[in-house]
Amino acid sequence: MIEADLDRLFAFAEVAEQASFSRAAEAHGVSQSAMSLKVKQLERELGVRLLERAGRRVRPTAAGRELLVHVAGLKAAHAAAIASVRPHRNGDAGRVVIGTGATACIHFLPGPLGRLRAAMPGLEIIVRTGDTRDIVAAVEANTIDVALVTLPASGRALEVEELMGDEMLAVLPAAERPPAGPIEPAALARLPLILYESRGRTRAIIDDWFAAAGIVAKPVMELSSVETIRELVAAGLGAAILPALALGGDVTGRVAVRPLAPRLERRLGLVMRRDKSLDPALRAAVAAMRDRAEARR
Repeated sequence: MIEADLDRLFAFAEVAEQASFSRAAEAHGVSQSAMSLKVKQLERELGVRLLERAGRRVRPTAAGRELLVHVAGLKAAHAAAIASVRPHRNGDAGRVVIGTGATACIHFLPGPLGRLRAAMPGLEIIVRTGDTRDIVAAVEANTIDVALVTLPASGRALEVEELMGDEMLAVLPAAERPPAGPIEPAALARLPLILYESRGRTRAIIDDWFAAAGIVAKPVMELSSVETIRELVAAGLGAAILPALALGGDVTGRVAVRPLAPRLERRLGLVMRRDKSLDPALRAAVAAMRDRAEARR
């Protein structure tokens, strides 16, 4: 089987173009003997003579001229192939898939992603939302590049970096004028509770907080949307426990926010595969999220 490599093909084409082994060798930055060896190896592999001497000049044989037509196309394709990946090396193009929960998607990611897009206009950014369990499974399956999730998260193939804390707060209808000061589990449990759906990591943290006081939380509603929960609380339909990250915006004028006693906090972290290659785009995405977390501390 003939397997002429590009280096030998391009060396032959350079000699034919320069009509000289010495000038071709100088152009390639190699010795004349090395250039001659490459052409001889190519001729041996192909089983034909490609170059012949005419006085002090070198010219292609009939077979050589036929080959040169195809080598010109190979050189163009090779240059195009190299050029196609250069933007990825520079971070000007590429694709990053980020997984996170709905709250972080709305209240944390817009700033980092905006700066990332401004720095890398050609970058394709895809955000997928879900609960921690599903997002982490997608990272393990390598269908998500990096995840921002509620901890803990674990996996033998994963690297987990704690990023920041996010205090959990009691949210009550402002119209009911709740007393100032921290709210304990027993007081909150007497109210109609509107909580996250039970399968999520944040809900597990809330349930554990009640359980530490010997209380089983019995919500009247369970929802996946933190925005919906805030609106229902603002409408006077119950009380909730929500992360501080989610408590911006104009709804805060219609709800009262109180700390919990004992204090409750969830931890957010970045999750990637240990063997994940950090190309410039992914490295920039991770750095942008780290910067955003640092700014919140």
